[in-house]
Formats: sequence, structure tokens, C-alpha cells
Amino acid sequence: MLWPPQAGEIGDAELERVYDYPPALDRPWVQVNFVSSVDGAVSVDGKSGALGNAADKKVFALGRDLADVVLVGAGTAEAEGYRGIRAGEVRAERRARLGLAPVPPIAVVTARASVPPTSPLLTDTSVPPIVLTTSSAQAERRNALVEAGADVVVVGEDEVDLVAALRELERRGLRRVDCEGGPTLFGALIAADLVDELCVTVAPALVGGDAGRIAHGATPEVPRGMELTSVLHSESALLLRYQRVR
Repeated sequence: MLWPPQAGEIGDAELERVYDYPPALDRPWVQVNFVSSVDGAVSVDGKSGALGNAADKKVFALGRDLADVVLVGAGTAEAEGYRGIRAGEVRAERRARLGLAPVPPIAVVTARASVPPTSPLLTDTSVPPIVLTTSSAQAERRNALVEAGADVVVVGEDEVDLVAALRELERRGLRRVDCEGGPTLFGALIAADLVDELCVTVAPALVGGDAGRIAHGATPEVPRGMELTSVLHSESALLLRYQRVR
């Protein structure tokens, strides 16, 4: 089921229309993707994948199909076992039709350049990852990542300057930004007023425990207003899409 209403099942073409980025972007557009239980938990046993259903996974994959770059925090990349995106994991026809590169790179945010050179992000990939880090990160770590094939970009002194990071991505022609978390990165994007769109799946589960929420960090002076733009319903899960009110 889709809101705004449409009769019957939602096909791939309609899903693409709903979730695609605005046309002719003249700046980076940051879309954030998350899944949360109905009681607000972001994960089960430290991983978000246990909360998603088939529809959520399809929309997650669609986010990668439509993006120039996948943005992720180093902690999430490690916890979820990230590696480079493979050509078979994205729709080649769709990306070619939209004029996108065959495979989007992954951009990892890490103030301390903490991605190991042996990470699958570097050893199991067809596209070099982009490591967004700081000048205070140990030079040995940064150099090791460069030697392992990463595109290491220094943006900030002690913390990653996300405005500068997006500027560097744009300089590489990467404006369609698909952020896959985690909560610390999402919170930092909120604080910097850089979130254009949020796609969040509300999973029909009560998790309890001490699981965190989808965003945490510095509190902005005022809440960032969002407008509901679409709703999907599948197996008691709600797939919600919000855009920033400018």
C-alpha cells in the first residue's frame, strides 16, 4: 500500500519514482536510511538487520541503486561487516539509465582514521572507499589507508567537518548521498542541518533492553522540521519518507 494512494502492488518503477533524488541537483542531497522498532530501538544484539523485513531490505538496496555514494560511520561499518558494494548488488540497468557509475563508492566517516587497512572495505571492493578523517588522526594510520588503496580526505582538525566532507564528495561528482548511519553520524548531520530526507522503517517489534535510538549527539537550537512525503505498508511494517521543510 502506498500513500499518496495507488491501486494494487507497488512495482519497481513506482518505487524508483518515489525514492529517487530530485532532478538536476546543484548541491549534495543527503538521504538518511534507518530502521527502528515501534518502541524506538535501533538494533537487536547490536545489529539493525534483524529489524528489517523484505520490503525494508528492498528499499535499502534501492537507496544504493540510486546513490552516487554511500555514507557511513566507521563504527556502523565495522559492526555490520561492511565491504565494498559489488556490481551484482545494484541494478546495472537502473544505474546506467540514470547516468550513474556502475558501483557507488562507500565513504566512511572516522575522526581517528580507525578503518583497518585489512578491512573488507579495502580488500573486498571494486571501487576504492573514501575515508573522511581529520588532521589529528595518526599520520601512520592515514598513510596505511592510502597505501591500501583508500581515497583519504582530511576534513577537520579533531572532528570530521561534515560540511567540508560533503563539499569534497561534490568535488568528486558525488551529490546523491545515501547515508546508512549510524546514530552518531546521523546526530551530527542533524546538528549541522545537513539532512534533506529521512527514510525510516518502523518495524513491528518490541525490543526493550538498552538499544539506542536512531540518532544521538549535540542538540540543535530548534528541532528540524520534516514533512511526510510517502508511506509504504508491508507485513505490519511502515516505511516512512520525510523531507526537510526549508
